[in-house]
Amino acid sequence: MHGAVKVQSYADPPRSLLEHRRWRVRKPGGGEEEKEVVQVQWDGHGARVMLEGVTDRDAAESLRDCEILIERAARPPAGHGEHYREDLEGFAVRNIEGVSLGTLQYFLDAPAGPLMVVRAERERWLPASPPHLKRVDLERREIEVDWPADF
Repeated sequence: MHGAVKVQSYADPPRSLLEHRRWRVRKPGGGEEEKEVVQVQWDGHGARVMLEGVTDRDAAESLRDCEILIERAARPPAGHGEHYREDLEGFAVRNIEGVSLGTLQYFLDAPAGPLMVVRAERERWLPASPPHLKRVDLERREIEVDWPADF
């Protein structure tokens, strides 16, 4: 597969990314372009993907560290107790004692699991999964975590 790009999926389940045949590709320095998925080889952990217009190694290399975005309308609705990360950005984050830890800026995917980057007087990287993530209140735009304020 000359020009194939290796793709790591953060979708849940990971293979569900491949159900979408049109991707918006965002480059690290900015700029986006639409790409059609032409061919896929899934190995159980990731995929080697042929995209329209990407026919050689140099073209594939130009896509290194890009993000794949799927239009919101093409994604399934979040289930009960589930949320799309982008919907939580800007939420206030408080610990179980009620102490404000700041505002959720964005998420990071780390080897041990997803992290919330929360900013106030300082920046904190907080685990974004149980047992630390306790509750998301969509109406109040708040996230409750089990995390000490002085950590």
